[in-house]
Amino acid sequence: MNHFNAELTRMGLRQQRAGKRRYITGFDGIRTLAVLGVIIYHLAPSTLQGGYLGVPIFFVVSGYLITYLLIQEFDTTNKIDVWGFYERRVKRLYPALVAMILGTTAYITLFQRSLLANIRGTVLTNLIYGYNWFEIHHGQSYFDRFSGESPFTHLWSLSIEGQFYLVWPLVVLGLLWFVHRKSRRLAILMAVAVASAVAMAVLYNPSNPNRAYYGTDTRMFAILIGAGMAFVWPAHKLRADIGRSQRLTLDAVGVGSLLALIYLFFNMSGQATSTYRGGMFWFTVLSGMLVGTVAHPGSDMNRLLSNRLFSYIGKRSYGIYLYQFPVMIFYEAKVNIGNHPLLNAVVEVALIMVITELSYRWIENPMRHYHYGQLTGDVVRYLQQPRAHRFVNTFGVVAALLFGLTAVGFVQQPAAAKPTALQKTITARQAATQKQNAAALKKQKALAAAASKKKHDKAVAFSKLSKADQKLAKYYFLSPAEVLSSKQTSLTAIGDSVLLDDSGDLQDVFPGAIVNGKVGRQAADMHDVITSMAQQGQLAHNVLINIGTNGYVTPEQADDIVHAIGPDHQIFWVTAHVPTREWQNSVNNRIHKTADSYHNVHVIDWYAAAKDHPKWFVSDHVHPNNYGNRYYTSLIAKAIARENN
Repeated sequence: MNHFNAELTRMGLRQQRAGKRRYITGFDGIRTLAVLGVIIYHLAPSTLQGGYLGVPIFFVVSGYLITYLLIQEFDTTNKIDVWGFYERRVKRLYPALVAMILGTTAYITLFQRSLLANIRGTVLTNLIYGYNWFEIHHGQSYFDRFSGESPFTHLWSLSIEGQFYLVWPLVVLGLLWFVHRKSRRLAILMAVAVASAVAMAVLYNPSNPNRAYYGTDTRMFAILIGAGMAFVWPAHKLRADIGRSQRLTLDAVGVGSLLALIYLFFNMSGQATSTYRGGMFWFTVLSGMLVGTVAHPGSDMNRLLSNRLFSYIGKRSYGIYLYQFPVMIFYEAKVNIGNHPLLNAVVEVALIMVITELSYRWIENPMRHYHYGQLTGDVVRYLQQPRAHRFVNTFGVVAALLFGLTAVGFVQQPAAAKPTALQKTITARQAATQKQNAAALKKQKALAAAASKKKHDKAVAFSKLSKADQKLAKYYFLSPAEVLSSKQTSLTAIGDSVLLDDSGDLQDVFPGAIVNGKVGRQAADMHDVITSMAQQGQLAHNVLINIGTNGYVTPEQADDIVHAIGPDHQIFWVTAHVPTREWQNSVNNRIHKTADSYHNVHVIDWYAAAKDHPKWFVSDHVHPNNYGNRYYTSLIAKAIARENN
């Protein structure tokens, strides 16, 4: 992310205009907006849909500044010190990255051993900057915040930047030597950028966006747009003393692009097809426009984005980005944050900033300025007087401990991620549900034909039930009328892993129930699922929705779900019990508000029923155990029977 402060300090990016020296500090402001967007997205995704878009902004800034510094070096010395460039990058990036990897792996080894799967490949590919390709083949979706989220997932972007740094000095040299017109250099880079954006659109797969999201080829357009601007818009060759109309034009472009970016941060979903098929590209173009206005010495955008707070955060944005995922994932694994999301978000941000500051002061800055040529002499002096180097002693002990724990984690990495008992149960119930759905569809048609002829007898005596129905009534705490109502009710249930976990119980009580569940399903997926089921004739009059376990539900998504089902269906939406995630209360508020807005939407308040019964759940506090599934099913059956009688 923010890998440029060494060059900014070393070269100063000085502007000699009107006898004054100007420094480009506004890029700290851009980096601050980007890194805050990424963090807020993970702490409150419903508020900031496009927080993931901080990454393309970083890419644009990276492409511009690195290319600009190389061009400026070439203009000054008529050459580019490629090895010197590599040395500065390694000194800037590696110390904090290695510290984060060792610390995170050591913690996993001690406290979250379920995350040891693939740990060797994860660590090694991060150290060689190939982790994004590892993620494509082994990782989970960047947007899956529930299913064993890895504390390393976000490092995919650093790998792309590392690959960029490896080849880019040579590319810049080639363009400077062999392509003499700036317009042609820009045309070449933009042609490759467009090809990259087209590759993203072609390779995007809605069911698994990893290839398009993590790929170097599908992401390179952002870096290339920034790099192309550096060739035609180098800050040291732009005039500061421009006319008023030119300055106002620059300001208008800068403010307009900034406002547009902020709008997209709030509205561009990372799981929408349109994002990958043009949306992210045009977002990046807007980012390039903002970067261009900030780079111009005659623009006011630099001053707008330059202040002490932004400068402070911008200089530490690399560390903030590095440590955000480990802090949030480890914290949320130990603390049920759902009931107090704002308070816990503040705590998480504070922890991220404290760790970042320690890293910046004790690791990043010292190692960035350290002259490794004196390493041998320093080792000799330490060995001669070890007691005189208390800090080195402490640092050495901590480093040795982290290396040792990481080695233990490497040795104890499981051959493959073992499915948990819950995963085995859900997989088995999903298979059983698929077999039952065909029979349920036939039964739905029979129930629909008989619906106009049958009336439920609310006064049915328990003794009149069959022995099987009596057993069913006792097991699920149902009255005779509720049992008969459920057996005569056609139902389509659509949801996530919580629904899958309960599918067997649900189809016992509702023999005419078709269940469509998927682990990790989110609200953004629902429209396509509902549309497909409707086309196949699998959408019953009564539709049960259980969505919200895996992420926020926005007002637009909730409305989209209701409209996709249609006004001629009765919709029963189950509230979420996810005390370990910050979106729990937001999801449940959205469900209640949706029911208030639509006459055919009814709330089944599983959260209210279950919140004081921890014994109903397995160890994740989210999925009901067998006992909890009895109450979950009972609550659904009672609510649907009450509405249909």
